[in-house]
Amino acid sequence: MILGHHYIAGERHAAGTPLHSVDAITGERYPVSFYEATQAEVTTAAQAAQQAFRTFRTTSPSVRAALLEAIAYEIDALDASFIAEANRETALPVARLEGERKRTSNQLRMFAATVRRGDFLDVRIDRAQPERTPLPRPDLRQYRVAVGPVAVFGASNFPIAFSVAGGDTASALAAGCPVVVKAHPGHMVTSELVADAIVRAVAKSGLPAGIFNMVYGTAATGAALVKAPPIKAVGFTGSLAAGRALFDLAQARPEPIPVFAEMSSVNPVFLLPSALAERGAQIARELAASVTFGCGQLCTNPGLVLGVRSPAFDTFKTALRDALEQAAPQPMLGAGIRENFRRGVAGLRALPGVEELLAAGQDGRVGGHLFIADRDALLAGDALEEEVFGPSTILVELDDERDFVAFADKMQGQLTATVLANGTDLAQQAGLLAALETKVGRLLFNGYPTGVEVSDAIVHGGPYPATTDARGTSVGSAAIERFLRPVCYQNYPDASLPPALRDANPWKLPRLVDGIATSGFASVDNCMEAI
Repeated sequence: MILGHHYIAGERHAAGTPLHSVDAITGERYPVSFYEATQAEVTTAAQAAQQAFRTFRTTSPSVRAALLEAIAYEIDALDASFIAEANRETALPVARLEGERKRTSNQLRMFAATVRRGDFLDVRIDRAQPERTPLPRPDLRQYRVAVGPVAVFGASNFPIAFSVAGGDTASALAAGCPVVVKAHPGHMVTSELVADAIVRAVAKSGLPAGIFNMVYGTAATGAALVKAPPIKAVGFTGSLAAGRALFDLAQARPEPIPVFAEMSSVNPVFLLPSALAERGAQIARELAASVTFGCGQLCTNPGLVLGVRSPAFDTFKTALRDALEQAAPQPMLGAGIRENFRRGVAGLRALPGVEELLAAGQDGRVGGHLFIADRDALLAGDALEEEVFGPSTILVELDDERDFVAFADKMQGQLTATVLANGTDLAQQAGLLAALETKVGRLLFNGYPTGVEVSDAIVHGGPYPATTDARGTSVGSAAIERFLRPVCYQNYPDASLPPALRDANPWKLPRLVDGIATSGFASVDNCMEAI
């Protein structure tokens, strides 16, 4: 039963003003009201997470892994009405939403495997050397511990995979951090159904209810959550304006905290002459499919395509326009997203050196939009790097290949950059690749940035304004590192050390002992004897 009440330490609360879930296409209200969290409710939720942290932070990897697997099971078990509600609230196709559900449960299971593997704790042991001269070395043992309660903000465009049980929540719980989730107002029914699944899993695991909390609300609720003293880190996916506002709030606290915000990217595509000559028509079709996938409502949408002026480029321009025009218009996530897209394309039309080639759509649905810009418009400032969230891309006509490097040297931080070329071109573009490595989180060769694999090696991040912290990733097993910090024990008796640092290694963790990597031996001495 949908209540529209907040989740705080296993109890339901509702004291604020009403909010409403609406149909993404018709605007019709859901019959149950939700409620804006009050300051008191936000405070109570953060305190509940802090109380649960005292127990949760000390749990073993096996306990945390079992919890993550239990959540995955409960999400997989949600019936067809769950997908129907997500479809109603977001207008995303049923097949896409089922894929998101599977991605979410698979992600939870990936973090369970990461926790069981144990390398996330990064255990390092330097044994005492009392006879060393001129000074003896103390016994030093380091591992990583959970930072504390994490505030997680649900994303508008991924109501399952980047929301209540998405990567931020999964990685925080894997690290041993309780969470307080702010549900996105665009899909509150979907959020409640996922929250119910998490609550069931927590109860079955016998862990404190306060490790998962969720509140509903608007920007004011989000600001109150970031400022709540028990919160020690923030995970956010959304707009540059909102992400930057949360970052500024977090830095203005008496105790500043890290904000891991994924915010803005145009994901430039560098279309080299050889690829254009060899397969321009194919690239036009594939690129159009990438631009319009999910109605362009992806942070990895290729919003900027660079090529060198030539007859082949002119042919490609026509082919790309035709392919975008043929793509079926789609509904956007809601009226607010649609209006923001309209403002964004209006801003592009007003830029000097930019011409609109296509603006497709009908009956309230949005189709492909294509713009053409010249070299000066690209290199004169940052206007072409402002994200337009929707099925739009800008084709830039450059004078020669040197302009690729000129732009890469000046461009802002991005989530991705793509190079379409043959092997010969790539070998000759060392300067371009070197410049791009300093500006993006993921470099693609002969592919398209839409579609982010959930894996150990993936990086979904990048320098500002792509994110507020380029050192991490919000997708993949390395996302757990955002919510951990190192602690060193010096000269502690073995019995008083945390299990991860004891000689017997009861958790069988991989460790670095006196500079030599191990894989879970029974004791430090046995490890050294085996080596």
